[in-house]
Amino acid sequence: MDSLTSAASVVSAALAIGLGSLGPGLGQGNAAAAAMEGLARQPEAEDKIRGSLLISLAFMEALTIYGLVVALVLLFANPFAS
Repeated sequence: MDSLTSAASVVSAALAIGLGSLGPGLGQGNAAAAAMEGLARQPEAEDKIRGSLLISLAFMEALTIYGLVVALVLLFANPFAS
């Protein structure tokens, strides 16, 4: 693998994991804030709010893991290497 392909792979992997975790991180913060606000307004709905929050956080975390997988593929199983 030449140095240009190697450098592009490292930069692409950094962008994949960086941008891939930025959106879900912001989404998780917003979801947690909304859940706290919902709990403050209706404490009796705690079980429903908690269940919905945990399911949505799991889906958001899956997006971050997809970014990690793309970054690892670019670093270790590079499809662009000759």
